[in-house]
Amino acid sequence: MNTPAHLIFGAALFGNRRRPVITAAALAGGFAPDLSLYVLAAVSLYVLQIPPSRVFGELYFSDAWQSVFAIDNSFFVWLLILFVAVRWRSGALRAFASAGLLHLSFDLLFHHDDGRPHFWPVTDWVFESPLSYWDPAHYGNIIGPIEGLTSAALVIWMVSAFRGTGIRLTLILLLALEFYSVRQWLVMF
Repeated sequence: MNTPAHLIFGAALFGNRRRPVITAAALAGGFAPDLSLYVLAAVSLYVLQIPPSRVFGELYFSDAWQSVFAIDNSFFVWLLILFVAVRWRSGALRAFASAGLLHLSFDLLFHHDDGRPHFWPVTDWVFESPLSYWDPAHYGNIIGPIEGLTSAALVIWMVSAFRGTGIRLTLILLLALEFYSVRQWLVMF
């Protein structure tokens, strides 16, 4: 899934309209598994001036990058965070961990040849889903629009349920970014 959709889904399932800190934690958990990708890509593209074709065609799949992704995309790491959250009775940490686990679950289902080693440190094996959120050869032309429409429905519901202006604006911005992402995939492929 596109990163904005991960945040939207995480906030919808694990946010709390009466407790903004819980919703913020769910948004953060929805983003956290992709954080290393954004940092590595930004440094490579904007600081090191590496062409995008090399960043996403070569470096993304390199052992070095995949080693980083293995840690922040490991079900075992996220289950440990959830265990700590339950043990400490921390609602915010529970929302963070739950949204992170939801993110990993969707990634497992919708990454064909660009998946991550979700079961590190037990194994470096990467599941190749028959489905892709972006690749039309693996139903991306169907899954992408469904992801966008579901994101829109969730944002409409949350904007009507959540009262804070900040969260409402954040959700609308995330939806705009989601539509832009889905559009880009559909136009490029």
